Amino acid sequence: MSFKDAKKHTTLCVVNVVGTERISPNFIRVTLGGDQLQRLPEHGFDHWFRLFLPQEHGETTFDLPNRADTIGYLKYLRIPSATRPHLRNYTVRAFRPQARELDIDFVVHGDEGVASRWVQRTKAGDTVALLDQGCGYEFAPDTTFHLLAGDETALPAIVGILRDLPRDATGLAVVEIPDPADAQPVDAPAGFEVRWLPRPAEARPGSLALAAVRAWTTDSPTTVSAYFAGEQALPAGARRHLVESGVPKRRISFTGYWRLGKTH
Repeated sequence: MSFKDAKKHTTLCVVNVVGTERISPNFIRVTLGGDQLQRLPEHGFDHWFRLFLPQEHGETTFDLPNRADTIGYLKYLRIPSATRPHLRNYTVRAFRPQARELDIDFVVHGDEGVASRWVQRTKAGDTVALLDQGCGYEFAPDTTFHLLAGDETALPAIVGILRDLPRDATGLAVVEIPDPADAQPVDAPAGFEVRWLPRPAEARPGSLALAAVRAWTTDSPTTVSAYFAGEQALPAGARRHLVESGVPKRRISFTGYWRLGKTH
């Protein structure tokens, strides 16, 4: 997503790292805290935000625009590159408003990419900022079946959606992960099937989840709502399959979190 795609949320919070924990082979959980989190709305579901990370060397300014539209992005770009924070998109894994704490689960593959390096080196007290962007999954009130699919980068979003869906919701959630131990506990409605798909080392990221979506069929496409996210080929291919199956485009939420071969 780009700044121009963002919804009109304007909550900017400058916060500190409270702690980090490696929760599985490919995930590190970072807990952020600070008084400014009291301003952050509790959206639930796949609540996402712009995360501003410090420069790896030197000082970083967190005097940032509090809007994520084109004007806000231009203001961000006018910050001198030597002090401008790195910008990435992330999903809330858990939010504890009363404690003023928020968890983010980072996928870590080696030492490539700004976010991977930062999460493996950050310590309590380090400063970051986040800009609220609301939720991406918009499902219709008449939904009779939810289809959710993503790779490991979409795990926090899918787990959050499952947690906050009505308890009588039915559907299928497919999460592709690089290691069986990366699976997490899920608070899903009783009518949901949750599939964890460990990915062989030689497989393209997203390919197993996409194959599962393509194998899925329905007799009632007009009352399906869907959410797809991950490496860009997965959501694009999954959306195409559903449209060809008769699911209206407006009922499909999808986003490419990353692109194979490009570091983040």
